[in-house]
Amino acid sequence: MITIKEATTKSEMREFVKFPFSLYKDNPYWIPPIIQDELDSFNPKINPVFESAIAKFYMAYKDGNAVGRTVASINWDEVNQLKKLKVRFGWFDVIDDVEVTRALLDKVIELGHEHGMKEIEGPLGFSNLDKVGALTMGFDQIGTMISWYNHPYYITHFEQLGLKPEKEFIESIFSFSNVDPTPFVKAEELIKKRYGLVSRNYTTTREVMNRADEMFDLFNRCYAHLSSFVPVSDKIKAFYKKKYISFINPEYIKFIDDKDGNMIAFAIVMPSLSKAIQEAKGKLFPFGFLKILKAKKHSKEVMFYLIGVLPEYQNKGVTALIMSEYYKVFKKNKIETCIRTPELDENNPIHNLWKNFNPIIHKRRKTFLKPI
Repeated sequence: MITIKEATTKSEMREFVKFPFSLYKDNPYWIPPIIQDELDSFNPKINPVFESAIAKFYMAYKDGNAVGRTVASINWDEVNQLKKLKVRFGWFDVIDDVEVTRALLDKVIELGHEHGMKEIEGPLGFSNLDKVGALTMGFDQIGTMISWYNHPYYITHFEQLGLKPEKEFIESIFSFSNVDPTPFVKAEELIKKRYGLVSRNYTTTREVMNRADEMFDLFNRCYAHLSSFVPVSDKIKAFYKKKYISFINPEYIKFIDDKDGNMIAFAIVMPSLSKAIQEAKGKLFPFGFLKILKAKKHSKEVMFYLIGVLPEYQNKGVTALIMSEYYKVFKKNKIETCIRTPELDENNPIHNLWKNFNPIIHKRRKTFLKPI
C-alpha cells in the first residue's frame, strides 16, 4: 500500500532532502545537493520566493519504506503576470513504480484543484532561477550542481500517466583547447571602437556585488521575450547574490558597458564542482568545504551559468568581447572544458552566441504538462 505524507517538521524535511541519497547510491553521474543549502532553500523564513509562492513537500511510503518525493508549488507571480493557472512539481524522485509516481502527482493535482489551477507541469523549481526539467538524454553524463539528474524510467512514468512534453532544454559541451581565439581577438578592438563598448573585469567580490543588481535588471530585460519568463524581484536578487555570486571567482564574472557606463551584457561562469560535491556527500563539514574550495580554485572545467546580451546588441559581435576576456583567464587557469548549462531550445539568440565554438549537445531535458 502506498501512502503520501506531507513533510513539515525539521526531521521530516531532512528525510525529504536525503531521500535521493539512497535512490542514487553509487550512481557515478548524480550530484548530491548540499543538504543544509537545500533545507535553507525550502525554508520560507530564508528563501524570499515564498513571498509569492506556496509549496507542499510530499513523501511517498510503501510498506513503511520511503519510495518517492516531490514538491508541489504555485508561483503566484507566474499566475498573475502570465495568466498561467499552473501548479508545478519539482524535486521529483521515485523508485521504478508508476503507482508511486501516480500517487505523488495526484497530491500535486489536489493542490492545484484547491487553488483553481488548470494544469500541472514539471519538473520545475519555484522560479526561473531554480533547477528545471527531467533528463531525457545524457544519462551517462555527470550532472552539475545546478541541474537535476534522474533515472530514464521517470520519463516512462510521465508518459504512462498522460503528461506531454512542454518545454525542451539543451546542454552542450566544448573543449577549450579547440577554441581558436584569433577571430574574436581580432574583432574585439573593432567592435569596441564601432559601438563605444568597454569590457569590465573585477578582482574582488565586493566590486562584483556592487554591480549585481544592475546585472539582474539586465537579465530581466534579456529574457523578457521568453513565453515562460517571470522577472526576478529585488528580494530574489538579494537571495541569489548571497547564494551564488559570493561563491564565484570574481574573474569569472564579466561585464560589458556602453560608452555611458551602462551595462549591455554580462556573463557568469562557475568552476565545475561536481566531483568535489560528490566527494563531500552533501555535507560541508568537516571536510566537504575544503574539497569544494580546492575545486573552486583548481577545477579544469567551467560552466556557463548565465549570459545576457541586450537584444539591440545581440548581432553586433558582443560575444567576441566576452570570449576574449574569458580566453585570457581560462588560459591562465588552464581550463580544459566548457559546459553550457540548460538553455531553452527556443532561445535561438543565446544558441547563436555559441555557434563558432562547435559545441556538442550532450544532454537534453524536458518539462512535462497535463491539463487537470
